[in-house]
Formats: sequence, structure tokens, C-alpha cells
Amino acid sequence: MHTLVVCETEPIAVAGLRNLLAPSGDFHIVAATNSLGEAMEAASDLSPSLLLVDKAFGMHPVIDWIRTLRDMASASSTAVIVWGVSLSESESLRFLQAGAAGVVRKTVPLNVLLHCLSVVAAGGSWMEQDDTCDLKRPPRADRSILTAREMQVRELVERGLKNKDIALTLGIRTGTVKIHLKHIFEKTGIHGRYGLALSGLKEKGLLTLPGLDVM
Repeated sequence: MHTLVVCETEPIAVAGLRNLLAPSGDFHIVAATNSLGEAMEAASDLSPSLLLVDKAFGMHPVIDWIRTLRDMASASSTAVIVWGVSLSESESLRFLQAGAAGVVRKTVPLNVLLHCLSVVAAGGSWMEQDDTCDLKRPPRADRSILTAREMQVRELVERGLKNKDIALTLGIRTGTVKIHLKHIFEKTGIHGRYGLALSGLKEKGLLTLPGLDVM
């Protein structure tokens, strides 16, 4: 059985989650908190398998909290899943880049939630497939047809850097970064920097997307 700490803004959601998970017998909620600080302490004291945190605490506070948790030796074995009523593709990607192992909406069916928990508990990563996600169709070409500079730009995009930061890192102009991205999109058949970043995570086996084969 996998242990689970829930950090949730609404107590009723915790009660509902307990009732939903009980029949499966695979997950046991060992603590429920209503603040990020308390969740950090619970992770340190209990070393749960999973920690489910509510996005409603705020994008930036949750991202900073995930990064801090990742640096704690006592919580190194705890995988974080962010859940929320609404999660855009860009928000989900930022949580994953910060160190979350999963991102899931509160409104998904129970079987999808259990699948998410199971994948993350087994050491994988999870993100729901958006209806407009470019990864539903395979890219026209792989990295091998990119130039060395285009490869550098793509890697930095996958790490979550903005165009101006990529420009500073590579010592080039922001406009040049945009040109490189245009060529990357044309060569790979992937449209949008988030689609590009998600593609990179999946290629490296760091991401499970429902409905897609896991690499």
C-alpha cells in the first residue's frame, strides 16, 4: 500500500478523496493539511510515497514549495502531484519542470485519478493530455535534422527558459531565438513551445500522457 499526504484548501475534498480511495486498497491517506508549511513538515516526518497538493495555494508558492521539497533529503522519496479544478498546458508544464511528478485535474474520473496515482507511485510522471496537445500526432522529423544551435535552443525551451533567457545563455539576440524556434517547429512538425517541451519530456521517458504510448 502507498501512503499519501494531502495538502488541500477544502476539507470536504479530503473527505471525498478518502472515500474514493478506500475501495482500491492501494492508497492510504496518512495526513491531511491545509497549508504548504504543514505539508512540508508532514513530508519530512512521514516520508509518504505521494504528496497531493492543491494548485489553489497559488502557482508561484506551489512551485517554490515543490523546489524546496525536492532539496529535502528526508522527503527525497516523496513524489509530488499537483491537482486543481483547472490546469492549463503551460501551468502543468511549469509544475513538472519545477519537480512535480504528476499534474491532474480534480474533475477527472476516479479511474483516471487512480491511474495517475499508480503511475507516479511506480516512479513515473503523469500529465493529462489536452485536447489541443500537439503530441497527439507524431512529429514529422526527430532531433537529428536540427542544427547544433537549434538543438541548444530546443534543450533550453524544454528546461523552461524564456526567449530572452535563452538569448542570454547562448549569447545571441532574442530575435535570433525566435527564428531558430520557427525553424524547429517547421522541421519537427510540433507547434508551440509547450508542445516542444512536452515532446522533450516524453522522448526522455519522463512523462506519461493518457492515450499516448510511453517511451
